[in-house]
Amino acid sequence: MTKLDIKKLNFEKMNGLIPVIIQDENTDTVLMLGFMNRDALNQTLKTKKVVFFSRTRQKIWRKGETSGNSLKVISISTDCDNDTLLIKVEPKGNTCHKGDYSCFRNTVAKNQSLQFIQNLYELIVRRKKEMPKNSYTTTLFKSGLDRILQKVGEEAMELVIAGKNKSKQRIIEECSDFIYHLFVLLAEKNISLRDIEKELISRRIVKK
Repeated sequence: MTKLDIKKLNFEKMNGLIPVIIQDENTDTVLMLGFMNRDALNQTLKTKKVVFFSRTRQKIWRKGETSGNSLKVISISTDCDNDTLLIKVEPKGNTCHKGDYSCFRNTVAKNQSLQFIQNLYELIVRRKKEMPKNSYTTTLFKSGLDRILQKVGEEAMELVIAGKNKSKQRIIEECSDFIYHLFVLLAEKNISLRDIEKELISRRIVKK
């Protein structure tokens, strides 16, 4: 995360507060607008979790302290006037207090499928950590790496067969099975979707 020079920020324009735009690092969707004072910003930098100042309650509050839907800080940047912050985050759960992914509902549809994929991966990671009973995902993790790899191979082969001989719907079904088991493998090896994204982005660089 780029080092932020708090001394250059203009808190005086809004009587000690600064507006903060929250954006999903993975989908680029704007999730919400909040406000911070210096203390909230310092706590955000220290904990790497977004902390706001509530103008209604006149107190500092950490996003997710009651709902559990927190915002992990990935990067913080300022605008040209140093009076607004843009914080890119990895959201845990929905951001809006009404239960929506974003407080700006008209922005959700564009990236909804990407958010669902991210949520699926995060759910699998939670299953690995919590190991709930009667969960197929838990069974896979308990079975170990060899079983997980076996399932990835089986699903990959079924996808190939479907692609050659089956209907569009069957391909969609087999692809869904493969993606799920692939995500289990990634979670088992502690590889994030962001790690995959970075690798794909690096391959787009044209070397002269």
